[in-house]
Amino acid sequence: MRIKLHALLIALASLIGVHPSAAQGAQFFRISGPAAIIITAVRADGSLVWSNALAGTNYTVQTVASLPGGTNWVDYVQLPVTNNLNTNQIISFNAPAGMVLIPAGTFIIGDTLDGLVPYHDNAPTNVTVSAFCMDVNLVSYSQWQAVYNWAITNGYSFDYPGTGKATNQPVYGVNWYDCVKWCNARSRQAGLTPVYYTDTALTQVYTNGQLAVSNVNWSAHGYRLPTEAEWEKAARGGLSGRRFPWGNTVSESQANYIAYPAVYSYDVSPYTGDNTNYDRTGYAYTSPVGAFAPNGYGLYDMAGNEFEWCWDCYVAPPYPTGSPYLGGTDPRGPSGPPIAGRVMRGGSWGVSADDLRCAGRCQLGPSTPGGDVGFRCVRGY
Repeated sequence: MRIKLHALLIALASLIGVHPSAAQGAQFFRISGPAAIIITAVRADGSLVWSNALAGTNYTVQTVASLPGGTNWVDYVQLPVTNNLNTNQIISFNAPAGMVLIPAGTFIIGDTLDGLVPYHDNAPTNVTVSAFCMDVNLVSYSQWQAVYNWAITNGYSFDYPGTGKATNQPVYGVNWYDCVKWCNARSRQAGLTPVYYTDTALTQVYTNGQLAVSNVNWSAHGYRLPTEAEWEKAARGGLSGRRFPWGNTVSESQANYIAYPAVYSYDVSPYTGDNTNYDRTGYAYTSPVGAFAPNGYGLYDMAGNEFEWCWDCYVAPPYPTGSPYLGGTDPRGPSGPPIAGRVMRGGSWGVSADDLRCAGRCQLGPSTPGGDVGFRCVRGY
């Protein structure tokens, strides 16, 4: 049974087209579920209040870009239901500049199409993730420099200064420690509480060195790296069971990567090799941030261009008992030794299509910079 969200939500959704933090233009929504529900209120903050839900089931909010006549409804977020009356925020009209809300909900993490690829994927399982905001784009070189220059005059030190091909291209050549410290510096520069500390009392902000940063103030609203689960939920853009953020095939018009159509059946590029639009300007073959179409949440470059650092230590599949992916109590991701490899997601200009899959997983030592590794930030909501 599908119940469309009528005039009030349509009026609210149309505001997205003019809201500066939105990337995808006007949106319209409906709810799909096992039984009819009643929309009792749509609040000005983008929250939906609805009743008559069947407890113990799942409902799915779906979206389409135009009405009337909208037929291409796609999943936006799956909502596990425990009560008859529910309130869920599905849009934010006041997300921080340059960020979008990733709504709370359940999704299937892992690969449901290609089977377990060693050192890449985790077996599919349901994961519930709280709401958070994510940068629409990879951190650009100009954005990196603005925070970096502030940070080094305010008590921070970095292993690498970072570089980029142009101000509007993503920063690279920064290691995991640099990115974590940069997140703290970005928070302080913006007057927000930092997230990462070097002591259990959460009084010593992480600013220097390659320390075992394991003391995290998850309730702070400063900038941080996404967890692996957060990253994959955001990358999927609400779609279920798809290989990439937009669907099941990939070509040079959708992402910046090395094409091997003879090797991967889902690679439909017309040639083999680097993306011809970006391999002519010298190393590294990055593309400007936002050069390709966004996914369903309005996020750019969630496949290709650069790998993205995540918070988690890498844990090879199958995940150990107690992992949040298998019903553990810590929703923030698996832990590991301080020198363990950190998770990288999304693929890059220097890899093939299998690494671009939403379920693709790679790792790199936290002290190692990469010519095709960057990052983006998230904030609690």
